[in-house]
Amino acid sequence: MSGGAQADPAGRHGFTPRARLGLTLIAGGAVANIYYNQPLLGLLVGEFGERAALWVPTASLVGYGLGILGLVPLGDSLSRRRLIIGQTLGLAVALLAAALSPNLTCLALSSLVIGILASAAQQAVPFAAELAPDATRGSVVGQVMTGLLTGILLARTASGLVGAQYGWRAVFFAAAVVALGMTGIAAATLPKIPQTRPLRYRALMLSILHLVRSQPVLRRSSLSQGLLFASFNAFWATLALLVEAPPFNLTAAGAGMFGVIGVAGAFVAPLSGRFTDRRGPRPMVVAGALFVVAAFAVLWAGGAWSLIAVGLGVLLIDIGLNAALIANQTRVYALVPSARGRINTVLFTVMFVFGAFGAFAGSQAFLMAGWSGVCAVGILLAGAGFLVNVLEPRGA
Repeated sequence: MSGGAQADPAGRHGFTPRARLGLTLIAGGAVANIYYNQPLLGLLVGEFGERAALWVPTASLVGYGLGILGLVPLGDSLSRRRLIIGQTLGLAVALLAAALSPNLTCLALSSLVIGILASAAQQAVPFAAELAPDATRGSVVGQVMTGLLTGILLARTASGLVGAQYGWRAVFFAAAVVALGMTGIAAATLPKIPQTRPLRYRALMLSILHLVRSQPVLRRSSLSQGLLFASFNAFWATLALLVEAPPFNLTAAGAGMFGVIGVAGAFVAPLSGRFTDRRGPRPMVVAGALFVVAAFAVLWAGGAWSLIAVGLGVLLIDIGLNAALIANQTRVYALVPSARGRINTVLFTVMFVFGAFGAFAGSQAFLMAGWSGVCAVGILLAGAGFLVNVLEPRGA
């Protein structure tokens, strides 16, 4: 397919404001499902025992990673519209199974399937990039990512409120209804696009390795974003340990409310996208990394004794991470337009691997050196992400 054939996808495929809004809602609504269980762990432990606190959230996150790796690349060969409809419909069934789970094994298996199918959120982002004209791709990706990030940040709050009033099963019943709603939204708003050249699944997966080898920009973008995501997870994996201890003595609900501050950071995504459209992605990635470094400097200076410093750190981390993410996504989606799903798989797989490392490193640092150790780890990781972009070869 020639470059000219893709110059005006908005005109050819009817990329309307309704489709743009639909993808935004689907991205946020789908990804929220892997975080609903986290505020409910106390209730789940009370019913199924202590193992529920390990197996349920782990299964949903592992499933999401498997979905990114195994399902998202299919969007480069099959209709993304049909994939999103199928995944959200299956998601409703899996959520209903979770709500009716009689034991921990059933709930963990349901959580695994929920995670796999929730990767529909990662179908929505490359779909938006595919539909958007080149001149506005950054702002379009930014809007859809705002939906995804808001879904992540508000899922815990909504789940906690519903679970406290009506029990944990009510959360999954409600989520099943929302998933059915997303199926309807996808069917009503997403345009039908002629199927691209189909590839066998084995060839599709092997081509991911070729993309990694042949695209240095993809490798650098994934590495820099992975390092920033690692610092982000080092912070969030230890925040509750900080604020639930003296001098703050907050409850778990109080610790969770810091996620609401992060919503402000999510809304920087469209601004980052528009700036990237005008000035290119590299300045925004560098600025985002500097924001994260500055956040850990603030947290090191005052996070141990001031909730204002903690709140400011949360805001700066989320602004920096999200700004860099939108710029990196815009940059890599432009590399091989016919492989955006597989490119998305590489980017987010690397992010999740680094994120797991960051959570582990942050927890270990907290045990060994307290809050200052966490901040040191965060600065080192974010600083490395900054250097990856500063040292990027000229003309890259």
